[in-house]
Amino acid sequence: MALMKTSNPALSENTFRNLSDAQYGAMIDAADRMTLNGTVNKTGMLLVCAIATAAWTWHLFVQSRDMADVAPLMMVGLIGGFICAMVTIFKKEWSAVTAPIYALLEGLALGGLSAALELRYPGIAMQAVALTFGTLFVLLIAYRSGMIKVTQKFRLGVVAATGGIMVFYLLQMVLGFFGFHFTSINGSGPIGIGFSLIVVGIAALNLVLDFDFIERGVQYGAPKYMEWYGAFGIIVTLVWLYLEILRLLSKMRSRN
Repeated sequence: MALMKTSNPALSENTFRNLSDAQYGAMIDAADRMTLNGTVNKTGMLLVCAIATAAWTWHLFVQSRDMADVAPLMMVGLIGGFICAMVTIFKKEWSAVTAPIYALLEGLALGGLSAALELRYPGIAMQAVALTFGTLFVLLIAYRSGMIKVTQKFRLGVVAATGGIMVFYLLQMVLGFFGFHFTSINGSGPIGIGFSLIVVGIAALNLVLDFDFIERGVQYGAPKYMEWYGAFGIIVTLVWLYLEILRLLSKMRSRN
């Protein structure tokens, strides 16, 4: 059976390729194979790492209320997190080390950004956190109960939509250097809020693909270190979802 695609770059089509029972069954004992419970536990560990560093940068900003005090840490988090993510994607066997580092670095960036927006829109951070984890649990229940079926059409649709969003964000960043800005999409008007709602929905659907992909990895008998890699993939999607929800809420709050 060919592996199915996911639009999450951390859980790409080739992630579990050649990790099937047929190829590894004689080499990997059952105790050394990827399990669903192990992946869930490691996802929890990565969340704790991200929350810990986010709480630190949050505290620093709240004390001074000066973005200059946390901006260097946020830049370290953004740039370091990107580099660490690339290393993890290309060196999956290192994920037991690189995935926690990625989570710690992302927490630095998320904590500072969340605190800054919280100062401007009180309560927005907790709303975004609640909506992110609420979405995670609702989709997980829906997936496990069979309410959401990951068909090939569903999978291709989410992959195409996610790719389109990434291309648009890249194009927007490049054109921004030349003074071109998509004010309607980035603004708080109906178009801007509608766009953010669509992006949040697509980011959420990526979680469903991640659940399905990890489950297939377990079925194929992937090595134990893939638990860390699978957890890393979930965190990548959760970070994106949280940022998009935060952006949507800030647009809605700015209308008041």
